Amino acid sequence: MAEARGAHTAPSLPSSRDEARKANTNLAVRVATAAVGAPLIILLLYKGAPWGFYLLVLPATLIGAWELFNMTHPEDRPSQVMGVVLTALSSVGMWLSAGDPRILATMVVAIPLLGPLLTLLRLGDMKTAALRACAMGFGPLFVGIPLTMLAMLRRDLPDGPGYVLVTIMFAWFGDTGGYFAGRFLGKHKLYEAVSPKKTVEGSIGGLAGSVFGALIAHFWFLPSLSLAHGIPLALVAGALGQAGDLGESVLKRSTGVKDSGAIVPGHGGILDRVDALLVTSAVVFLYSIWFLKGPAQ
Repeated sequence: MAEARGAHTAPSLPSSRDEARKANTNLAVRVATAAVGAPLIILLLYKGAPWGFYLLVLPATLIGAWELFNMTHPEDRPSQVMGVVLTALSSVGMWLSAGDPRILATMVVAIPLLGPLLTLLRLGDMKTAALRACAMGFGPLFVGIPLTMLAMLRRDLPDGPGYVLVTIMFAWFGDTGGYFAGRFLGKHKLYEAVSPKKTVEGSIGGLAGSVFGALIAHFWFLPSLSLAHGIPLALVAGALGQAGDLGESVLKRSTGVKDSGAIVPGHGGILDRVDALLVTSAVVFLYSIWFLKGPAQ
């Protein structure tokens, strides 16, 4: 007997052509977004005041915090607001700490302690209380401090704009190199349980992209970053930046979220865009402390 009209049929799986078309569309949106955003960032870095760049960083930091606490504290608006407030305090405290280390000491002690204490106000399900308490204590530092370090590099180093730019290039060139190497050469899974599409070949391509960023910086706009320092720095920052990307994937998969948000066209949320940058910012900042006598001096 013929199948009745309108009967449900099994949905067809997306073809490789559909996946390729979707990937090409996503890439086009990414390129368009970067074409608009990159010149604005460069203009503010080189022509604006240091506090102006921080005023760009701070809203991005707070949006990233909002995305994080939406994942860790779903449907709990008061806790989400508390997390964003603590993140703001972390960022402002880090920005001001160069003039008074007591501010930094107070912040890194008080905020982790406040995590469990504030969770008492919004106890909720006891089975997830420990996770939420740790997220409230760690999340503000995880999101609030690294991007502020990026602004401090701009403010406190003689070649600050160049170091900020190369830090961004470590993350974004690494991401781009990983994307193309993984798409055209990827065969061996890197960490399938966390990110099924990432491959070993993509990871190597990402490291090559970060090193390429260091080469461009040295020969074009940051000659003070020697190749003897720049290439190892790129490898360390690039590798740890990829780990930061995987770390954010753990957060998303464990909370059942595909993208942290949708504010950045073609990229998802702020955290989706800066997951590697959070780590590369910290790496370059620590490099500046130990080798350039930078912000911590």
